[in-house]
Amino acid sequence: MSLYRNIAAAAAAVLLLSACGGTDAAETLKGEEALQEPTRKEAETQEDTTVTLAAAASLEYAFTERLIPAFEAANPGIRIEGIYDSSGKLQTQIEAGLPADIFFSAAEKQMDALDAEGYVQSGTITDYLENRIVLIVPKEAGSDIASFQDLSKAEMIALGDPESVPAGQYAREVLTNLGIWEELQGKISFGTNVTEVLNWVAEGSADCGIVYATDAATGRVTVVSEAPEGSLDTPVVYPAALLKQTEEKNTDAAELFFEYILSDEAYSVFAEYGFADHRSE
Repeated sequence: MSLYRNIAAAAAAVLLLSACGGTDAAETLKGEEALQEPTRKEAETQEDTTVTLAAAASLEYAFTERLIPAFEAANPGIRIEGIYDSSGKLQTQIEAGLPADIFFSAAEKQMDALDAEGYVQSGTITDYLENRIVLIVPKEAGSDIASFQDLSKAEMIALGDPESVPAGQYAREVLTNLGIWEELQGKISFGTNVTEVLNWVAEGSADCGIVYATDAATGRVTVVSEAPEGSLDTPVVYPAALLKQTEEKNTDAAELFFEYILSDEAYSVFAEYGFADHRSE
């Protein structure tokens, strides 16, 4: 409506007040306002809400290729922003103020630390998925490395940094329990997350590496061995939780996405990417 039409409409309303009496005209105007109110509320409802997911790097493919597109298609008013890195780095970022709504860790250590520090919503931690630790070599080149005991033959071994990368922590645990951790010092190059380790091996920059089975399942490398039985003290468990710092406007959307992550539908996708179910343990 043009400015002149607005002025004309206002003038007509004033005349209506004079002609019909103040009370009746006022009620008429209130009725018009009431008709306009649902339109304003509808516009507010249609505004996009962004939910921020902080997830271990090994979960990236499942989320970006399948889970997030499916959820956003079913919930057009909600957008999911994923941040993927080592669980240790994500923990540090959350402690520094990263406005994440959900944390999905590749180990219990980082989740437990955030819970103890008061960042996690009470009662929402769910030990959800399991993974396996495997030894990989480049896909195209032949290799003399066929087992963990062959690692002494390698010139460069790629591992996640045990100080911040759960896959690196598990790798160190395996090699320590096998009694070969110390003798491999000087051969090891540490990556900042498990995806970087995978890339080094896939590109041939490293002779071998230790990653999750789900990362190796991308087909870019060859798996030569799984961590021997008894070499891991605890299973490789992935816990997920809602965080307390979720903004007020994100609460419902974050809870909805969290419920979806834990659903049987979502688990079937994780299973396709090589994860096992830990919920019944």
